[in-house]
Amino acid sequence: MKAYKTTNDSSDLRLFRPDLNMKRLKDSMHRLSMPGCDFDTQEMINCIGKLVRLDKDWIPEGEGYSLYLRPTAIATNRCLGLAPPDDLLLYVITSPVGPYFTSGFDPLKLTADTEYVRAWPGGSGASKVGGNYAPTMKPGAEAMKKGYSQILWVFGEDQHVTEVGSMNVFFLFEKEDGTKELATPPLTRGDILPGVTRQSIIELCKQWGEFDVSERAITMSEIEEMASKGRLLEAFGAGTAAVVTPISHIQYKGHDIEIPATGDLTKRIFHSVMDIQYGKTDSPWSVKI
Repeated sequence: MKAYKTTNDSSDLRLFRPDLNMKRLKDSMHRLSMPGCDFDTQEMINCIGKLVRLDKDWIPEGEGYSLYLRPTAIATNRCLGLAPPDDLLLYVITSPVGPYFTSGFDPLKLTADTEYVRAWPGGSGASKVGGNYAPTMKPGAEAMKKGYSQILWVFGEDQHVTEVGSMNVFFLFEKEDGTKELATPPLTRGDILPGVTRQSIIELCKQWGEFDVSERAITMSEIEEMASKGRLLEAFGAGTAAVVTPISHIQYKGHDIEIPATGDLTKRIFHSVMDIQYGKTDSPWSVKI
């Protein structure tokens, strides 16, 4: 979650969809059998609002800049043991941040050629827990040494696409009848994080009503086929830190699948979400505090 300061009024402080962030925090705590996951959502948002107002001088101004907020819960039992905690600490980490990628809006070059798996059905991939991120550090570093920005995580014999790095992923396809479809992997398997930016993009594009929006299984074989036919129009990652980041290449089975970047839809979504976050567009998603 982030706090934003508009460039026109330094006292105009906003949070982007804090209710969804609190829901994900509760769900993640429940997945870890943490007590207190039924805390008062609005009271927590009020507390975060007071914290942000106290720290408002730490919020940098300008598009792409914000105060990163990480609500965190840790067990504080007096003894060590492999059991659900009976005592915990719920607190918020804050940090001023700028644009996530120093290269700006430059497209990402990904690799799906990895022996590692980020998450799996029945695991904790749908929860915001540290255990989902630590195992990705080593394969991520290996990918960067080979010249790739991130890993496109796949799962199973059919090589189902799941996430890109620590972001959700979207693909814009042209269907056989010439209409377009924006597709993203589904949450039903439980191996994909229900990103707030992901949900916002889905809802925003459905409001526009200009193309189909699907949450469905996407395989690497489909990506290859659509790219070979010129029907893979755009691809991008989406998340709190980066908002939207275009994808230009995916290495798979030793060769690069090339994707047009940066596409018009990618840019439109990026600017539309940013305008809401910074209060340039009126929306109930941008909550004044």
